[in-house]
Amino acid sequence: MERRTFLRTAVVGAGTSVAFGFTLWPEAVGYPARTGPSPYGALQAADANGILLPRGFTSRVIARSGRVVPGTGFTWHGAPDGGACFADGTGWIYVSNAELGTGAGGASAIRFSATGAVTGAYGILSGTTRNCAGGATPWHTWLSCEETDRGYVFETDPFGVEPAVRHDAMGRFTHEAAACDPDRKVVYLTEDETNGGFYRFVPTTWGNLSSGTLQVLRETGGALSWATVPDPDGSPTRTRGQVAGMKVFNGGEGCYYRNGTCFFTTKGDNRVWAYNAVDNTIAVAYDDNLTGTPPLTGVDNITGTPVGDLYVAEDGGNMEICVITPDDVVAPFARVAGQGSSELCGVAFNPAGNRLYFSSQRGTSGSSGGGITYEVTGPFRGSR
Repeated sequence: MERRTFLRTAVVGAGTSVAFGFTLWPEAVGYPARTGPSPYGALQAADANGILLPRGFTSRVIARSGRVVPGTGFTWHGAPDGGACFADGTGWIYVSNAELGTGAGGASAIRFSATGAVTGAYGILSGTTRNCAGGATPWHTWLSCEETDRGYVFETDPFGVEPAVRHDAMGRFTHEAAACDPDRKVVYLTEDETNGGFYRFVPTTWGNLSSGTLQVLRETGGALSWATVPDPDGSPTRTRGQVAGMKVFNGGEGCYYRNGTCFFTTKGDNRVWAYNAVDNTIAVAYDDNLTGTPPLTGVDNITGTPVGDLYVAEDGGNMEICVITPDDVVAPFARVAGQGSSELCGVAFNPAGNRLYFSSQRGTSGSSGGGITYEVTGPFRGSR
Protein backbone atom coordinates (compact mmCIF):
# COMPACT_ATOMS: atom_id res chain seq x y z
CA MET A 1 0.00 0.00 0.00
CA GLU A 2 1.32 3.51 -0.83
CA ARG A 3 2.64 5.19 2.32
CA ARG A 4 0.23 8.13 2.24
CA THR A 5 -2.81 5.85 1.95
CA PHE A 6 -1.49 3.45 4.56
CA LEU A 7 -0.79 6.18 7.08
CA ARG A 8 -4.19 7.78 6.66
CA THR A 9 -5.83 4.40 7.20
CA ALA A 10 -3.69 3.75 10.26
CA VAL A 11 -4.31 7.18 11.75
CA VAL A 12 -8.07 7.19 11.29
CA GLY A 13 -8.69 3.47 11.62
CA ALA A 14 -9.73 1.33 14.55
CA GLY A 15 -7.66 1.47 17.70
CA THR A 16 -6.55 5.05 17.19
CA SER A 17 -8.28 8.02 18.72
CA VAL A 18 -8.95 10.99 16.45
CA ALA A 19 -11.88 12.66 18.15
CA PHE A 20 -10.44 14.22 21.28
CA GLY A 21 -9.21 17.48 19.80
CA PHE A 22 -6.88 20.20 21.03
CA THR A 23 -9.17 21.61 23.74
CA LEU A 24 -12.39 20.77 25.50
CA TRP A 25 -14.30 21.94 22.44
CA PRO A 26 -16.33 19.20 20.70
CA GLU A 27 -15.00 19.99 17.25
CA ALA A 28 -12.16 17.59 16.54
CA VAL A 29 -12.92 14.90 14.00
CA GLY A 30 -10.35 15.66 11.33
CA TYR A 31 -6.91 14.37 12.33
CA PRO A 32 -4.44 14.62 10.72
CA ALA A 33 -4.20 18.36 10.03
CA ARG A 34 -4.39 19.46 6.41
CA THR A 35 -3.03 22.46 4.54
CA GLY A 36 -5.40 25.40 4.52
CA PRO A 37 -5.77 29.16 4.96
CA SER A 38 -4.31 30.73 8.08
CA PRO A 39 -6.79 32.26 10.54
CA TYR A 40 -4.53 35.33 10.41
CA GLY A 41 -4.45 35.70 6.64
CA ALA A 42 -1.49 35.76 4.27
CA LEU A 43 2.06 36.66 5.26
CA GLN A 44 3.06 40.21 4.36
CA ALA A 45 6.41 41.42 3.07
CA ALA A 46 9.40 41.02 5.37
CA ASP A 47 9.74 43.74 8.00
CA ALA A 48 12.94 45.52 9.03
CA ASN A 49 13.97 42.41 11.01
CA GLY A 50 13.52 40.12 8.01
CA ILE A 51 10.37 38.49 9.41
CA LEU A 52 7.23 37.89 7.35
CA LEU A 53 4.10 38.20 9.49
CA PRO A 54 0.35 38.50 8.96
CA ARG A 55 -1.16 41.97 8.82
CA GLY A 56 -1.40 43.59 12.26
CA PHE A 57 1.66 41.86 13.75
CA THR A 58 5.05 43.40 14.47
CA SER A 59 8.44 42.04 15.55
CA ARG A 60 11.39 43.28 17.55
CA VAL A 61 14.80 41.86 18.40
CA ILE A 62 15.11 41.14 22.13
CA ALA A 63 18.64 39.78 22.33
CA ARG A 64 21.59 38.66 20.23
CA SER A 65 24.13 35.99 21.16
CA GLY A 66 27.40 37.39 22.47
CA ARG A 67 25.95 40.85 22.99
CA VAL A 68 24.62 42.61 26.04
CA VAL A 69 20.83 42.44 26.25
CA PRO A 70 19.68 46.05 25.69
CA GLY A 71 18.74 47.71 28.97
CA THR A 72 20.82 45.28 31.04
CA GLY A 73 24.45 44.39 31.71
CA PHE A 74 24.03 40.71 30.83
CA THR A 75 25.51 39.05 27.75
CA TRP A 76 23.07 36.74 25.95
CA HIS A 77 24.10 33.13 25.43
CA GLY A 78 24.93 31.42 22.16
CA ALA A 79 22.73 28.90 20.34
CA PRO A 80 19.43 29.86 22.02
CA ASP A 81 16.98 26.95 21.93
CA GLY A 82 13.93 25.90 23.98
CA GLY A 83 12.13 28.51 26.05
CA ALA A 84 9.10 29.38 28.15
CA CYS A 85 7.43 32.36 29.83
CA PHE A 86 6.56 32.81 33.51
CA ALA A 87 4.37 35.40 35.19
CA ASP A 88 6.33 37.87 37.34
CA GLY A 89 3.93 40.17 39.14
CA THR A 90 2.44 42.40 36.45
CA GLY A 91 5.27 41.48 34.08
CA TRP A 92 6.82 38.22 32.94
CA ILE A 93 10.08 36.35 32.40
CA TYR A 94 11.26 34.55 29.27
CA VAL A 95 13.80 31.75 29.79
CA SER A 96 15.97 30.28 27.05
CA ASN A 97 18.32 27.31 26.84
CA ALA A 98 21.82 27.38 25.38
CA GLU A 99 22.49 24.39 23.10
CA LEU A 100 26.26 24.61 23.38
CA GLY A 101 28.88 21.88 23.77
CA THR A 102 30.39 20.20 26.80
CA GLY A 103 30.26 22.50 29.80
CA ALA A 104 29.25 25.54 27.73
CA GLY A 105 25.49 25.03 27.88
CA GLY A 106 22.94 26.31 30.35
CA ALA A 107 19.98 28.69 30.43
CA SER A 108 19.33 32.40 30.83
CA ALA A 109 16.34 34.64 31.52
CA ILE A 110 15.04 38.06 30.48
CA ARG A 111 12.63 39.97 32.72
CA PHE A 112 9.90 42.23 31.26
CA SER A 113 7.70 44.89 32.84
CA ALA A 114 3.94 45.05 32.35
CA THR A 115 4.52 47.22 29.27
CA GLY A 116 6.97 44.77 27.72
CA ALA A 117 10.08 46.79 28.53
CA VAL A 118 13.18 44.74 29.34
CA THR A 119 14.12 45.32 32.98
CA GLY A 120 16.77 42.67 33.55
CA ALA A 121 18.60 39.59 32.32
CA TYR A 122 20.64 36.91 34.11
CA GLY A 123 21.83 33.31 34.02
CA ILE A 124 19.91 30.50 35.75
CA LEU A 125 22.01 27.45 34.74
CA SER A 126 25.61 26.96 33.62
CA GLY A 127 28.25 24.29 33.12
CA THR A 128 25.94 21.84 31.34
CA THR A 129 25.87 20.36 27.83
CA ARG A 130 23.61 20.96 24.83
CA ASN A 131 20.57 22.24 26.70
CA CYS A 132 18.08 21.89 23.91
CA ALA A 133 14.43 22.04 24.90
CA GLY A 134 12.65 21.50 28.22
CA GLY A 135 9.37 22.52 29.81
CA ALA A 136 7.71 24.66 32.45
CA THR A 137 6.26 23.18 35.63
CA PRO A 138 3.01 24.17 37.37
CA TRP A 139 5.12 25.30 40.33
CA HIS A 140 6.89 27.86 38.13
CA THR A 141 10.26 26.28 37.46
CA TRP A 142 11.96 25.50 34.15
CA LEU A 143 13.12 21.98 33.29
CA SER A 144 16.22 22.31 31.12
CA CYS A 145 17.08 19.12 29.22
CA GLU A 146 20.48 17.99 27.94
CA GLU A 147 20.36 16.63 24.41
CA THR A 148 23.41 14.42 24.75
CA ASP A 149 24.01 10.73 25.36
CA ARG A 150 22.97 9.98 28.94
CA GLY A 151 22.05 13.62 29.46
CA TYR A 152 20.27 14.94 32.53
CA VAL A 153 17.23 17.07 33.36
CA PHE A 154 17.94 20.16 35.46
CA GLU A 155 15.26 22.05 37.35
CA THR A 156 15.98 25.78 37.32
CA ASP A 157 14.52 28.91 38.88
CA PRO A 158 13.31 31.46 36.27
CA PHE A 159 13.48 34.17 38.94
CA GLY A 160 17.19 33.61 39.46
CA VAL A 161 17.00 33.01 43.20
CA GLU A 162 17.28 29.26 43.81
CA PRO A 163 20.18 27.18 42.47
CA ALA A 164 19.56 24.66 39.70
CA VAL A 165 19.00 21.03 40.74
CA ARG A 166 19.90 17.95 38.70
CA HIS A 167 17.24 15.22 38.77
CA ASP A 168 18.89 11.85 38.16
CA ALA A 169 15.63 9.97 38.75
CA MET A 170 14.20 11.46 35.54
CA GLY A 171 16.60 9.29 33.56
CA ARG A 172 19.79 9.69 31.61
CA PHE A 173 19.21 9.68 27.87
CA THR A 174 19.21 12.07 24.92
CA HIS A 175 16.67 14.38 26.50
CA GLU A 176 14.79 16.86 24.36
CA ALA A 177 11.62 18.30 25.90
CA ALA A 178 9.37 17.94 28.93
CA ALA A 179 5.67 18.62 29.51
CA CYS A 180 3.90 18.44 32.87
CA ASP A 181 0.52 16.73 33.19
CA PRO A 182 -0.97 18.00 36.49
CA ASP A 183 -4.07 15.83 36.04
CA ARG A 184 -2.17 12.54 36.22
CA LYS A 185 0.76 14.12 38.10
CA VAL A 186 3.40 12.98 35.61
CA VAL A 187 6.00 14.62 33.38
CA TYR A 188 6.22 13.52 29.72
CA LEU A 189 9.70 13.41 28.16
CA THR A 190 10.85 13.11 24.55
CA GLU A 191 14.09 11.54 23.29
CA ASP A 192 15.99 12.83 20.28
CA GLU A 193 17.11 9.54 18.76
CA THR A 194 15.99 7.81 15.57
CA ASN A 195 14.86 4.90 17.74
CA GLY A 196 13.82 6.99 20.71
CA GLY A 197 11.10 6.44 23.26
CA PHE A 198 8.29 8.56 24.68
CA TYR A 199 8.66 8.60 28.45
CA ARG A 200 6.81 9.75 31.52
CA PHE A 201 8.23 10.38 34.95
CA VAL A 202 5.96 9.64 37.91
CA PRO A 203 7.33 11.57 40.91
CA THR A 204 6.94 10.12 44.38
CA THR A 205 5.45 13.47 45.42
CA TRP A 206 3.94 15.84 42.87
CA GLY A 207 5.92 19.06 42.90
CA ASN A 208 9.13 17.30 43.93
CA LEU A 209 11.06 15.67 41.08
CA SER A 210 13.93 14.34 43.15
CA SER A 211 12.53 10.80 43.27
CA GLY A 212 10.04 8.72 41.35
CA THR A 213 9.62 6.17 38.56
CA LEU A 214 10.68 6.52 34.93
CA GLN A 215 8.37 4.76 32.45
CA VAL A 216 8.33 4.39 28.68
CA LEU A 217 5.37 3.94 26.33
CA ARG A 218 5.02 0.38 25.10
CA GLU A 219 2.78 -1.05 22.37
CA THR A 220 1.84 -4.73 22.29
CA GLY A 221 -0.91 -6.13 20.11
CA GLY A 222 -2.01 -2.60 19.21
CA ALA A 223 -2.57 -1.66 22.87
CA LEU A 224 -0.56 1.00 24.68
CA SER A 225 0.82 0.67 28.21
CA TRP A 226 3.45 2.29 30.37
CA ALA A 227 6.36 0.09 31.43
CA THR A 228 8.90 0.92 34.13
CA VAL A 229 12.44 1.46 32.86
CA PRO A 230 14.57 -0.91 34.98
CA ASP A 231 17.70 1.27 34.98
CA PRO A 232 17.02 5.01 34.46
CA ASP A 233 20.78 5.63 34.59
CA GLY A 234 21.03 4.12 31.11
CA SER A 235 24.33 2.32 31.67
CA PRO A 236 25.43 0.02 30.24
CA THR A 237 22.13 -0.41 28.34
CA ARG A 238 20.50 2.80 27.15
CA THR A 239 16.99 3.40 28.46
CA ARG A 240 15.48 2.99 24.99
CA GLY A 241 16.86 -0.56 24.83
CA GLN A 242 15.59 -1.87 28.15
CA VAL A 243 11.88 -2.49 27.59
CA ALA A 244 10.61 -5.02 25.05
CA GLY A 245 7.86 -3.67 22.84
CA MET A 246 8.78 -0.01 23.43
CA LYS A 247 6.96 2.18 20.90
CA VAL A 248 9.66 3.78 18.78
CA PHE A 249 9.58 7.43 17.71
CA ASN A 250 11.91 8.90 15.11
CA GLY A 251 13.67 11.89 16.63
CA GLY A 252 11.51 13.24 19.46
CA GLU A 253 11.47 17.03 19.74
CA GLY A 254 9.14 19.48 21.49
CA CYS A 255 6.12 18.56 23.60
CA TYR A 256 3.17 20.46 25.05
CA TYR A 257 0.35 19.33 27.34
CA ARG A 258 -3.19 20.67 27.53
CA ASN A 259 -6.57 19.27 28.60
CA GLY A 260 -5.68 15.58 28.67
CA THR A 261 -3.51 15.55 25.55
CA CYS A 262 0.26 15.70 25.19
CA PHE A 263 1.29 16.89 21.74
CA PHE A 264 4.85 16.12 20.71
CA THR A 265 6.86 16.30 17.51
CA THR A 266 9.23 13.90 15.74
CA LYS A 267 11.63 15.42 13.23
CA GLY A 268 12.63 12.16 11.52
CA ASP A 269 9.20 11.77 9.92
CA ASN A 270 7.87 15.35 10.24
CA ARG A 271 4.98 14.45 12.48
CA VAL A 272 3.05 15.97 15.35
CA TRP A 273 1.66 13.29 17.65
CA ALA A 274 -1.25 13.56 20.06
CA TYR A 275 -1.14 11.27 23.07
CA ASN A 276 -4.57 11.13 24.71
CA ALA A 277 -3.75 10.50 28.36
CA VAL A 278 -7.42 10.08 29.27
CA ASP A 279 -8.05 7.19 26.88
CA ASN A 280 -4.40 6.05 26.61
CA THR A 281 -4.47 6.29 22.82
CA ILE A 282 -2.24 8.04 20.31
CA ALA A 283 -2.91 9.71 16.97
CA VAL A 284 -0.92 11.50 14.29
CA ALA A 285 -2.12 15.10 14.45
CA TYR A 286 0.08 16.16 11.52
CA ASP A 287 2.18 14.35 8.93
CA ASP A 288 3.73 16.19 6.00
CA ASN A 289 2.93 13.18 3.79
CA LEU A 290 -0.77 13.50 4.49
CA THR A 291 -1.49 16.98 3.16
CA GLY A 292 -0.99 18.72 -0.14
CA THR A 293 2.05 21.03 -0.35
CA PRO A 294 2.89 20.76 3.35
CA PRO A 295 3.80 24.12 4.88
CA LEU A 296 5.38 22.52 7.95
CA THR A 297 8.62 20.54 7.63
CA GLY A 298 11.49 20.03 10.05
CA VAL A 299 9.11 20.02 13.01
CA ASP A 300 10.74 21.08 16.27
CA ASN A 301 9.63 23.08 19.32
CA ILE A 302 5.89 23.33 19.98
CA THR A 303 3.60 25.41 22.16
CA GLY A 304 -0.12 26.15 22.33
CA THR A 305 -2.77 28.66 23.34
CA PRO A 306 -5.96 28.48 25.43
CA VAL A 307 -8.13 28.54 22.30
CA GLY A 308 -6.47 25.35 21.09
CA ASP A 309 -4.04 26.61 18.46
CA LEU A 310 -0.66 24.88 18.28
CA TYR A 311 2.44 26.74 17.12
CA VAL A 312 5.26 24.60 15.72
CA ALA A 313 8.73 25.94 14.87
CA GLU A 314 10.81 24.56 12.03
CA ASP A 315 14.34 23.21 12.18
CA GLY A 316 14.87 23.36 8.44
CA GLY A 317 12.07 23.82 5.95
CA ASN A 318 11.81 27.48 5.04
CA MET A 319 12.28 28.82 8.58
CA GLU A 320 8.62 29.15 9.50
CA ILE A 321 6.49 28.96 12.58
CA CYS A 322 3.26 27.26 11.58
CA VAL A 323 -0.09 27.26 13.33
CA ILE A 324 -2.30 24.16 13.59
CA THR A 325 -5.86 25.15 14.43
CA PRO A 326 -8.44 23.15 16.45
CA ASP A 327 -10.24 22.35 13.20
CA ASP A 328 -7.05 20.67 11.95
CA VAL A 329 -5.81 23.24 9.46
CA VAL A 330 -2.07 23.93 9.23
CA ALA A 331 -0.70 27.18 7.80
CA PRO A 332 2.34 29.46 8.11
CA PHE A 333 2.17 32.11 10.82
CA ALA A 334 5.68 33.60 10.50
CA ARG A 335 8.72 33.18 8.28
CA VAL A 336 12.29 34.35 8.87
CA ALA A 337 14.07 35.41 5.67
CA GLY A 338 17.77 35.14 4.92
CA GLN A 339 18.62 32.66 7.68
CA GLY A 340 18.54 29.33 5.88
CA SER A 341 21.42 27.90 7.91
CA SER A 342 19.61 28.35 11.20
CA GLU A 343 16.59 26.84 12.96
CA LEU A 344 13.66 28.33 14.85
CA CYS A 345 13.08 27.33 18.46
CA GLY A 346 11.96 28.47 21.89
CA VAL A 347 8.36 29.35 20.93
CA ALA A 348 6.51 30.64 23.99
CA PHE A 349 3.71 33.08 24.80
CA ASN A 350 3.70 35.64 27.58
CA PRO A 351 0.93 35.18 30.19
CA ALA A 352 -1.49 37.50 28.36
CA GLY A 353 -0.99 35.60 25.13
CA ASN A 354 -0.35 38.73 23.05
CA ARG A 355 3.41 38.34 22.65
CA LEU A 356 5.20 35.35 21.14
CA TYR A 357 8.89 34.76 21.79
CA PHE A 358 11.23 32.59 19.72
CA SER A 359 14.83 32.36 18.65
CA SER A 360 16.73 31.81 15.44
CA GLN A 361 19.48 29.65 16.86
CA ARG A 362 22.24 30.61 14.42
CA GLY A 363 20.80 33.78 12.89
CA THR A 364 22.24 35.16 9.68
CA SER A 365 25.76 33.91 10.41
CA GLY A 366 24.89 30.21 10.52
CA SER A 367 26.99 29.80 13.68
CA SER A 368 26.03 29.30 17.33
CA GLY A 369 27.42 32.74 18.10
CA GLY A 370 24.89 34.40 15.80
CA GLY A 371 21.65 33.53 17.58
CA ILE A 372 18.81 36.07 17.68
CA THR A 373 15.85 36.09 20.06
CA TYR A 374 12.67 37.79 18.85
CA GLU A 375 9.31 38.97 20.12
CA VAL A 376 6.17 39.10 17.95
CA THR A 377 3.27 41.23 19.13
CA GLY A 378 -0.23 41.32 17.69
CA PRO A 379 -3.87 40.20 17.80
CA PHE A 380 -3.31 36.53 18.64
CA ARG A 381 -6.51 34.53 18.94
CA GLY A 382 -7.64 34.35 22.54
CA SER A 383 -5.11 36.89 23.84
CA ARG A 384 -6.09 39.19 26.69
